[in-house]
Amino acid sequence: MTELSNRQIRILKSIIEEFIETAQPVGSDTLERKYNLGISPATIRNEMVELTKTGFLKQAHTSSGRTPTSMGLKYYINNLMKPEKPSLTEEVAMKEKVWDYRDEFERLLREAIKELAQRTKMLSLATTDQGDVFSSGVSNILDAPEFYDIDLTKTILSYLERFDFWYNLIQKAVDSDDPIHILLGDELGLELFEPCGFVYTHFKAGPRSGAIGVVGPARIKYSRIIPMVRYFGELIGEVSRNW
Repeated sequence: MTELSNRQIRILKSIIEEFIETAQPVGSDTLERKYNLGISPATIRNEMVELTKTGFLKQAHTSSGRTPTSMGLKYYINNLMKPEKPSLTEEVAMKEKVWDYRDEFERLLREAIKELAQRTKMLSLATTDQGDVFSSGVSNILDAPEFYDIDLTKTILSYLERFDFWYNLIQKAVDSDDPIHILLGDELGLELFEPCGFVYTHFKAGPRSGAIGVVGPARIKYSRIIPMVRYFGELIGEVSRNW
């Protein structure tokens, strides 16, 4: 991957954080005004052109603004993001929500994805080694501008019960040592899903196994979402430890 200068890293980080917040292409004037980069809009524009040439940014139609590519987002996640772990109070509250279902696998999963959807404000889902798919929080994605596209929304909803689709996606990370897996844009296998992202982790529940995660825009707040998905994967394993 292309090595970025410190100035390019600062610009890329600012663009991604602005895009996550607004869902709008980001221009040099916005960066100069809001992010105190200490360089002129002209210099910012030149660096944005370079970041576009190297694949970290893309230009939105005829607008002068830029949005991050999947490569840019993954660079941010791996190198620039500061995770926001759930507080101890949150962890206790989430554990209490699922504790009563610790002896019932399906109820445990349903409660876990319900709580994950509420905590992340995303569409959450879980798959199992028995070929089941559970989902919760469908209405959450409707607040994101990306899902104002009725064709995208209809397609996402129609795929929620297709275990084969999610199983094939999840299999992409079988050989990865990282507990958190992130698929963005064309990695989701459909051109229509280009604005979307899927963050998930595998879990073990006694003799059972599966994956749990969230689906939403590619510009989700990863600093919050990733630690939350990781926690729920670990929580399912913890409460089912004695199975």
